[in-house]
Amino acid sequence: MIEVQSYLREIREAVLENRKLLAILIDPDKFKETEAADFINNLPAETTHILVGGSTVEPGQTCNVVKAIKNLCGLPVILFPGDHSQISAYADALLFLSLISGRNPEFLIEQQVRSVEKIKNTDLEIIPTGYILIDGGNETSVQKVSNTVPLAQTEIQQIVNTALAGQYSGKKLIYLEAGSGAKFPVSPEIIKTVKSSLKIPLIVGGGIRSKRLLQKAYNAGADLVVIGTAFEDGTFD
Repeated sequence: MIEVQSYLREIREAVLENRKLLAILIDPDKFKETEAADFINNLPAETTHILVGGSTVEPGQTCNVVKAIKNLCGLPVILFPGDHSQISAYADALLFLSLISGRNPEFLIEQQVRSVEKIKNTDLEIIPTGYILIDGGNETSVQKVSNTVPLAQTEIQQIVNTALAGQYSGKKLIYLEAGSGAKFPVSPEIIKTVKSSLKIPLIVGGGIRSKRLLQKAYNAGADLVVIGTAFEDGTFD
């Protein structure tokens, strides 16, 4: 029997081996397929995953981007969809997101239900993920689209309880997100406290614009860090 590759298992193994992971996030609406080769050539050497998704994306654009990247790169391409329309069978896996920091049923379960017809006959690895929006100092596109309020960085116990509720309800990953273009990232104190409470891998993204901030997130306990805006606009240093 041929063993099916599991990207979740690989993340878990990296956590056990204390290997830190780095994902570069592509917003399909800001990506030109004609520049895919340059994008791949400019990836940081330590990149382990590519995420594809945005709060709002033109129909069909996600598929175009995924195919362009897959044709040039052997890294896992994982969907990070803003809604059910951003699902592409050409990707390797799907973060099956529930916005558990908010109380809008549209992003807790409705988008997930609407996505089933698209994913049930694909080979995508489906990874249930608890998505927690943390205040990053400005109103992000996620906040606007989802019509939810991010958790304040001072509400550490509430953030921990939300993460644990995700774990207890069967999520396989927890994603702490300060949002695209955040003025400041999720604090090391939050990352450390959440990580020490969880038994599942922790993803952290939003507002990480330098190697110094990347290392601070790793040191605090992030297993996989996501960089998007800073890589897009060339300001990551």
